[in-house]
Order: sequence, then structure tokens, then C-alpha cells
Amino acid sequence: MSEWLGDAGKTWAAEWRRTDRSFFQLTERLLATLRGQSLQQMLDIGCGAGELSLAIARGNPRAAVLGVDVSPQLIAVARERGEHLANTSFVCEDAANWRPEPEFAPDLLISRHGVMFFEDPPAAFTNLAELAAPAAQLTFSCFRAPAANPFFTEVLTLLPQTPAPSDPFAPGPFAFADRDRVAAILQAGGWRDIEFTEVDFPMIAGFGENAIEEATTYFRLIGPAARAAREMDEAARARFLDRVRTLATRNCHENVVSLLAGAWIVTAQRV
Repeated sequence: MSEWLGDAGKTWAAEWRRTDRSFFQLTERLLATLRGQSLQQMLDIGCGAGELSLAIARGNPRAAVLGVDVSPQLIAVARERGEHLANTSFVCEDAANWRPEPEFAPDLLISRHGVMFFEDPPAAFTNLAELAAPAAQLTFSCFRAPAANPFFTEVLTLLPQTPAPSDPFAPGPFAFADRDRVAAILQAGGWRDIEFTEVDFPMIAGFGENAIEEATTYFRLIGPAARAAREMDEAARARFLDRVRTLATRNCHENVVSLLAGAWIVTAQRV
């Protein structure tokens, strides 16, 4: 979580337009799961710069939409973007242990790639079940295994040194890749009727006339190799970015640079 309180939070807040664009098709898939539902109160977990919260608020003007994120920089952006929507609010809290006012008991809890960063997932989902309304719906997305995500793996191969393997269950992008583990966490936390849907989508890194340079900037600032790029000396960074441009050129079609990403969309109901 500490990275979202520091450099990662600052970067994602400054580059929210890039990140919104990169997840565009996944956001649409999440919104599609809500169509036809009558929502009263909604909680967006790890709301980031607020894209999903704002989209739901616009489509459900009678629902109260609350976004929660640990990053004060991202919350500041979300509040600015949502200041014209009376049914939307944002708070800077950790959803893993946060408790809202008693009158707020969401009938929908949703997250676009926010739950994989919980330090203690069983405790976090127990807390979410306890604050939710009876029979509340939980919907979230998370990345599948690295092998299903060339958006991550291909750029990492361009680094001068391959990163050492890390704990696959440590908080991070792929912490929820194992569906059996995730199902067990949810069941222990008070959720039932758990379902997993595979979603493959093009994750956009660059767009427009300067799509290749846009993509190069994306991977330098935000992508999976961004931290390593920041730590390189100037010459090594220049060589790395040249390799990134080649990767972007190879994956540029009609002024869009994208690579495949693979996610789960997980749904469950409060016991």
C-alpha cells in the first residue's frame, strides 16, 4: 500500500488520462455487468482517479456512489472530476479496514483492479461483507496469470536484467491470478455464489498521431517496468526506451499501440 501513498499515487494522479484510456475496454465490461440493476448505494473500492465511480453515477443518478482509495493524490483528482455530480463522493481511506457512516450500506461493491493490493485479503473481504447491505453484490476485476498478459511480460523482457521472481501472492498486479485461492478468500470472508469470467482486452499504451511516443512515455512512467527505468542511469534508460519504441512500433495499428491483457471479472453475493 505504501507505494500508492508515494510515487505511484503521484504518477497515476498526474497521468489519469493515460490510465483511463488503457483500461477503457475493461471498464466497459464492468459497466455491462450492472445494466438492468436497480442500485441504491454503491462503493468503488480502490477507485483511483474515479473513472468507474463517475460512469456509474452518470448512469444511476438516483444512486449514492462513494469511491474509496488510499492515495490522497488520486482522491483529489477524483473529487475534481466529480464536482458536478451531486450523487458522487470520494474519501481517502483504506477499504480493507474502513467503516462508513451507519446510513451507508452499499448494495453494490465494485472494483476495477483495486483489490489485488490488500495486505490481508481475507480480513479485507470480511470487513467489506460486514459493511455491505444484506445480499449485496460484489463485482471486481483483477489480472489473470502473467502468461495471459503480454502487456506486462513483453516490456519486462526489454529490461537489461530480468526481475527476480517474487512471491506470487504478495500484494500486486497478479496477487489474484489464482481463481481457487481467490474463491477461498471470498468464501472465508462471507461471500457466496462466486463466479469467474475470463476477459481478454487490448490494453492501450498509446493513441493518436504520436502513438509510439505516447506508448514509450506510458511504459516509462506507469507500466510494469517503470520503477526499473527510473533507477537506470541515463545511457541505460535511453537504450531501454529505444527497445520500448521498437515494441510499440510492432504493436501499433491505425495509430493505436496496444498489447493483450487478460483479466478475471469476479462476482459474488454477501452471505
